[in-house]
Amino acid sequence: MKYITFTEPGSAEVMNIAQSQDDLITQALTSDQVVINVHAAGVNGPDIKQREGAYPAPKGASPILGLEVSGEIIAVAEGVSQWQVGDKVCALVPGGGYAEQVVTFASHCLPIPKGYSFEQAAALPETCFTVWGNMMIRAGLSKGESVLIHGGSGGIGTTAIQIAKAMGARVFVTSGSDEKCQYCLQQGAELAINYHTQDFVEPILNVTNGQGVNVVFDIAGGDFVNKNLKVVAMDGRMVTVAMQRGIRAEVDIFRLMAKRISWTGSTLRPQSVEAKADIAAALRAQIWPLLDSGSINIKLDKIFAFEEVIAAHQYMESGQHQGKIVLKVI
Repeated sequence: MKYITFTEPGSAEVMNIAQSQDDLITQALTSDQVVINVHAAGVNGPDIKQREGAYPAPKGASPILGLEVSGEIIAVAEGVSQWQVGDKVCALVPGGGYAEQVVTFASHCLPIPKGYSFEQAAALPETCFTVWGNMMIRAGLSKGESVLIHGGSGGIGTTAIQIAKAMGARVFVTSGSDEKCQYCLQQGAELAINYHTQDFVEPILNVTNGQGVNVVFDIAGGDFVNKNLKVVAMDGRMVTVAMQRGIRAEVDIFRLMAKRISWTGSTLRPQSVEAKADIAAALRAQIWPLLDSGSINIKLDKIFAFEEVIAAHQYMESGQHQGKIVLKVI
């Protein structure tokens, strides 16, 4: 089994391809587990952080990079009834996605949407789980409400725009260039603001008639936190899922109190098997029919060969991408 490995944390160049003499199909599976023959794997921000040594794998998880895959099931644990050997799936994995085989939980697998290639399907799980678990469950975005999504042109942002729009919300975004803002409008955003050339507070308050947004979906953190508090409506919610502008902020606590803002956040990987299974079930019921029909279509930016993993990470770190980045494994 070929897989991507690194011995010391560092830049993308620390990664290389290794080969194990053992196949995962030979290992004993615990209840609810399956083995997937990986065709493609998504590349995500947490992969970069893990490679840099800032996001270690949880206890018991594979140290191999990769949190989402698509492929074909080649083994199932005793008692698994919803999947059979030969089924084609995409799946959230606890680690190990950058490999020819991976073990994950049957309850974290989803069918490949109609008309989707393995590469397209590999771009779905991590971002869909993250967006649904945070924007829809934790922040409780509902039909008729409004949401400000930071970083709208990345994989998370693209998915958040389309899901929020499909759920009947008004969608506003920030992004880092005029070209990326245009891309966000094409994805369904009503307003896109280039945060390098314009402060987003006034435009958001203008477009909401001074009321602000019901939800801020924040991947920025840092100096955006207090600006977010200015644009959140009374009794609004803010959910933090990344900290691209820094892990610390001096928070205007009085504004938080005066507007009765609820501020939450989460990381996906450490959550329980059961919690992730609940998200998977909600996605299958609410989002997968929209993927099947083409109402939602998460855009791929670029597909890299397995041997090009260094280039794939460098491309993600450059911030040039619009949509998802995927490794083609086989």
